[in-house]
Amino acid sequence: MSGAPGHPDAVAFCAELVRSHDFPRYAATLFVSPLQRRGLLALYAFNVEIARVREAVSQPLPGEIRLQWWSDMLAGKAHGGVEGHPVATELLAAIEHWELPVAPLARLIDEHQFDLYNDPMPTMAALEGYANDTSSALLGLAARMLGPPSEAIDHLARHAGLALAFAQVIAGLPRDASRRQLFVPLQLLASHGSGMEEVFAGRPTPAIRAALVELIGEAERHLATAMRLLAEVPPQVRPAFLPLAPIGRVLKRMSRPDADPYQPHVRSRLSTLWTLWRASRSKIFKGSRSSQFAD
Repeated sequence: MSGAPGHPDAVAFCAELVRSHDFPRYAATLFVSPLQRRGLLALYAFNVEIARVREAVSQPLPGEIRLQWWSDMLAGKAHGGVEGHPVATELLAAIEHWELPVAPLARLIDEHQFDLYNDPMPTMAALEGYANDTSSALLGLAARMLGPPSEAIDHLARHAGLALAFAQVIAGLPRDASRRQLFVPLQLLASHGSGMEEVFAGRPTPAIRAALVELIGEAERHLATAMRLLAEVPPQVRPAFLPLAPIGRVLKRMSRPDADPYQPHVRSRLSTLWTLWRASRSKIFKGSRSSQFAD
């Protein structure tokens, strides 16, 4: 990738995009080599572009058009601006350098079509499928940039992605409810006597709390499994899973009886950096080489 066509401005653009909109993943790239960091930032910048389409449009159709452009770009059929688009340029270079499979990237785009509409997430199975093709896929692709792929890494990526995605669903409840979007499965809410309109009302009823506690429990189980599986994969790929490091504390805070699920909680960047730095030096995450910041 170091010899791939590109421009320093494109690299800087991707870095700033991820730093601004997905700081935990940006911070995690500080613990790998510069070449790997460039590739990871391209991947994460692509994810930011796709995940933020809902915020950039007021109607589903323009969002569908934007997502279709990215699908066409991956298929080599995009028209207009691929060479001048810094994220597309960097992503294509990363795909070529690390021989990344395109299919998971295409499925990630397809799954995010759900974001454009206000249809509620129907079941836990549907949420797991969404998480598997977005969060888990992203972790699996990131790991491919750090070491050879394997079934063990894919298994780890699945559980790690589910833990991250479930935590993000709970943390994103204030924003999603304000725009009448529901990622907490209707099936889960109904099992506790709640529903979509109760969630949108913005009051943390006992039924809503019970549903969220169950979802937190699912996230904690996937996190525990991921941390166990992390010890079974090669050390060089473990930095790809550093975004897991803050999740345990986040889930613990969310599960407190006095926690208000409608009160946004913004973790400071310094706290995130500190958590990731400590994790990078721990036995479970530490790679074959000593970790250090590289900016």
